[in-house]
Amino acid sequence: MASVELRQNPKGKTYRIRLSEGEHPDRPRIGLGKVSKKDAMSACGFIENLICYCNTGKELKPDTQKWLQTIRPFVRKRLEALELIETTPDSTESHTVESWCKKYITMRKNDGQTKSDTVRKLENVSERLSLFFKNIPLESVTKLEAKNFRAYLSGKVKLSDNTVRRHIGIVRQFFNAAIEARIVTRNPFLGQPVTVQANKARFYFVTTQEAQSVLDACPDAQWRLIFGLARFGGLRCPSEIVRLKWQDVDFEYSRFTVHSSKTEHHADGGIRTVPIFPELKPLFQDAFDQANEGAVYCLDRYNGQWSNLGTNMKRIVKKAGLTPWPKLFQNCRSTRETELFKLTGNIKAVCEWIGNSPTVAMQHYAQITEQDMKQAAKLAVLDDAEKTLEKGGVNRGQTVAVTPEIGRKERQEKKHGEDTTLLNATIYEQNKKGANLYESHPMGVTGLEPVTPSLSSWCSSQLS
Repeated sequence: MASVELRQNPKGKTYRIRLSEGEHPDRPRIGLGKVSKKDAMSACGFIENLICYCNTGKELKPDTQKWLQTIRPFVRKRLEALELIETTPDSTESHTVESWCKKYITMRKNDGQTKSDTVRKLENVSERLSLFFKNIPLESVTKLEAKNFRAYLSGKVKLSDNTVRRHIGIVRQFFNAAIEARIVTRNPFLGQPVTVQANKARFYFVTTQEAQSVLDACPDAQWRLIFGLARFGGLRCPSEIVRLKWQDVDFEYSRFTVHSSKTEHHADGGIRTVPIFPELKPLFQDAFDQANEGAVYCLDRYNGQWSNLGTNMKRIVKKAGLTPWPKLFQNCRSTRETELFKLTGNIKAVCEWIGNSPTVAMQHYAQITEQDMKQAAKLAVLDDAEKTLEKGGVNRGQTVAVTPEIGRKERQEKKHGEDTTLLNATIYEQNKKGANLYESHPMGVTGLEPVTPSLSSWCSSQLS
């Protein structure tokens, strides 16, 4: 008679079925993965029914047939290996998390459409996923383990929330592809948030003074052009900057053409034309004058290939005497788009130059700066309000503010032609004048309301 075995491992509790000698001379085990003890006991009964069916030819019970339709592929594969059920074409392939990720990435490399940057991101996520689910069958990953992987990225790897969201989005691609390949039947990462959110805490406005300090600290003309294209051109770095060619730069008409790999699937093919802004002209000219003869790319040291420029950029920023800000290049791009919104007021033109939509720009790029706050505090409408108060008889140098209630009373009194001199006095003086007014007209015993007959007799007795 088969028995249920409990296994303890770092990932939690798992159960497996151990066959008896009478059922199989080798007493093999059938792993069930992470299931409840109740489900493990039920599975044990179903497997015994399968053994009885194979040995005696008795008909399978309906509940056993139903169970076989819901088992995980790795359990089915094990039952097939023990010849307890027939082998089906759909269940001949099984993968660990690592082996499937490698196979999927190879398929994407060979499809002729996946860009090298996308492959690099897939490989980066695959490495972390395979490390967490080491030697774990793809089919055995549960929803709880999927949540634990998300916590691992946030806690141990210390990735930002948006980076975690991007990672989970790619992991979902892996499992969705496995579903299409009929290797698994469900995606344990389904339902986890993957939409990137704007993080205002990581916004940083790179001022022109800071930008000039960084330019002065750059070691050569090419690095000045790299930083200038990010800060004053608003280009994506590194993808758009390293691929910029000299044939794309039109000095005569002061514009250059950008080829974006990120948006090349859009209707415009990811191609946009950007003005050579005044800040960029000397940087382009200097880099062109110092370029090697026959150079194709503006940054010929990278030859159009992706490169991690962030490490060197941080060194340059520190050399300039500044503290590296969050998202070095993206905040340069964000700063430039914010500047252009203010300078031109033309949202459509700016978004076309930067290469994003107004919705994305407003959510992820446009910033509210300290200068905006200071300018808002000096708006002309406030000056007009002060002039209005002066015309109404309120001295600007007066220290006592006019409350909304007093302003409302003033409008009511003007409407009815009443004297408004009380508004020109302090609150204390108004209260004092109000008290004198009541003193000049003392209230009698009966108060202000007309008396009733019963009250009249009581008042007379009090006055006598």
